[in-house]
Amino acid sequence: MPTATPGPLTETVFYILLALSTPLHGYGVMQRVSELSEGRVSIGPGTLYGAFTSLTEKDWIVPVVGAANDRKKEYVLTDLGRDVVHAELVRLEELLRNGRTIANWSTR
Repeated sequence: MPTATPGPLTETVFYILLALSTPLHGYGVMQRVSELSEGRVSIGPGTLYGAFTSLTEKDWIVPVVGAANDRKKEYVLTDLGRDVVHAELVRLEELLRNGRTIANWSTR
């Protein structure tokens, strides 16, 4: 059974899920991830399509039925996928909060 608390996500998977908050095809996802990460994260086609397969099997994303361009398959986040993103954000916020508290750092 799919779960919304999978443990830590890789940075690539996290960005793919964020990008798919709206329907996108593969090239659109690669562009959006690059944009979100200010060019720091670059996803190749092999990595992306492997991730699409895995994320679809986990029911975190689904293909868009009746997409405008049938040649370019679009995907979008499921409700479970949104729950996974939320769980990861909570986990990351905890890391930041604890790190800042222990290191006595403020946001720079």
